[in-house]
Amino acid sequence: MQRALTLSADRPRGRDLPREGEGAERRASPPPLPGESEVGGARLCLGVITGPHGVRGLVRIKSFTAEPQAIAAYGPLQDEKGQRDFELSLVGEAKGVLIARIAGIDDRNAAERLKGVRLYVRRGALPEPAAEEFYQADLVGLDAVLADGAELGKVSAVHDFGAGASLEIVDAAGKAVIVPFTTAAVPTVDIAAGLLVINPPEGLLEAPKAEEPQA
Repeated sequence: MQRALTLSADRPRGRDLPREGEGAERRASPPPLPGESEVGGARLCLGVITGPHGVRGLVRIKSFTAEPQAIAAYGPLQDEKGQRDFELSLVGEAKGVLIARIAGIDDRNAAERLKGVRLYVRRGALPEPAAEEFYQADLVGLDAVLADGAELGKVSAVHDFGAGASLEIVDAAGKAVIVPFTTAAVPTVDIAAGLLVINPPEGLLEAPKAEEPQA
């Protein structure tokens, strides 16, 4: 069975909280956008302001949370540098975005200046995942080692192409391998130690055979 990874920036699947091989299933959040998380997963990006809405200071927000409205469930959010707080009040939806009022933003010009601002929440504000559940931001950057301690590389991304979650691991030379995120292929995940142990499926790490020259 697949291991379970959280499917979104804010919640492990199966909990009544905000959204989007062999062994126990794991779940993962969607691939991160540039700057989505700080080192160590200190903050997660829950959305981005895409522009103003109307003339009274309302803004349009693209939410990255499992349930879009949950972006307002964690208290004030911050900008990418953590220098400014944004208190959201949701007022509606339109064409795949949320319409929100931000405290202190009262006209279109002020709302226009916020276009492109990413909205972050501190990692500590999110619920702790259950056993065999992991936030993607906690996995990206982990060292990947083999059972004998040999270094394989670092987790650079988490993917789900429809057949279950997988980890992209890149070595020091920049070579990438894709490992299914199952208990068979990844028997140990130690977030505190900053590493995971890989038991590579047969043939995964074998070098491709050179083609024999034609006569």
